[in-house]
Amino acid sequence: MEELHSLSSTPAQEAERYLDNARRILTEKAGKKDGLYADVKYVKMAAGTAYSAALLILDEYLRQKEGIHFTKPKSIEDYMTRLRKYDKKLLRILASVYDELHLAGYYHGTRSVDTMQKGMNGVKQMLNYI
Repeated sequence: MEELHSLSSTPAQEAERYLDNARRILTEKAGKKDGLYADVKYVKMAAGTAYSAALLILDEYLRQKEGIHFTKPKSIEDYMTRLRKYDKKLLRILASVYDELHLAGYYHGTRSVDTMQKGMNGVKQMLNYI
């Protein structure tokens, strides 16, 4: 059923669904107390899911800008280089989302609620670009 859902939805809807899933993981599983999450495993899971939403958004944004010349970027550097040509504000949002969700959240397993919220808010801002 999950695959059928993704076939009929737009990239923006799919990214929104990823973001909702990340929020649900944090709310239901990570356990929040005193501005920190209790279970890093679920923080990492949510951060990875939210960061995946950001990449879906960026792929669609670049597809809209580059048309038939679009190829999926192979690295964060590739995303940043290509974004630099089109929109510096989106590039800055991506830099923050990368730091907060991918590096702090997924890679290092931050327990900071503020860091995760800031990263997820950045992804929400990115949605406006598609």
